[in-house]
Amino acid sequence: MVTRLIAEGLLPVLDVGCGEGELAGHLPEGGWVGVDTSATMLARAPQPNVQADALALPFADSSFASVALLYILYHLAEPPRALAEARRVLRPGGLAAVAAPSRHDSPELADALPRRRPTFDAELLPELLAEHFTGVEVERWDAPLLDLPTHEAVRDYLVGKGVDPDRAHVAARSTAVPLTVTKRGALAFARKP
Repeated sequence: MVTRLIAEGLLPVLDVGCGEGELAGHLPEGGWVGVDTSATMLARAPQPNVQADALALPFADSSFASVALLYILYHLAEPPRALAEARRVLRPGGLAAVAAPSRHDSPELADALPRRRPTFDAELLPELLAEHFTGVEVERWDAPLLDLPTHEAVRDYLVGKGVDPDRAHVAARSTAVPLTVTKRGALAFARKP
């Protein structure tokens, strides 16, 4: 994604749900602006960053050459509203990059993972993106990509996936380690007309 944004001259990128700003470290200086609702995360993120909601971005229309929504939309109750906001702040011809896990991610731990269906996932990504953008391109992955060497690593992974810490502890103790986890999901690109 970074290679594409740089090659196509699509900087600066607005990183919505930026967390601690991991994406910024892969871009040239001045090529990144972060947005997150968490002051705690933003305190660890590079500048410039703004505390704001993905549903009400504090930027003028057509402000950015690209917008990244990486692993954020499934945390929101209304992902289509966040996509509409991303479209609003994109320049015409700008690129949106959206990543999401599959609802079938981490099958090795399926019994321990929450059963609720997310508001957004890799399966919904193409259709919802096409409602706001054009030229949707989807790159999917489905491979054993993560090694969890200890029961503690399994517990921490489950907690990160939304499992109650006590339940995660019990599930981790009954899991054979080391465990290789199959990661499934998608990265999509789409343009603002």
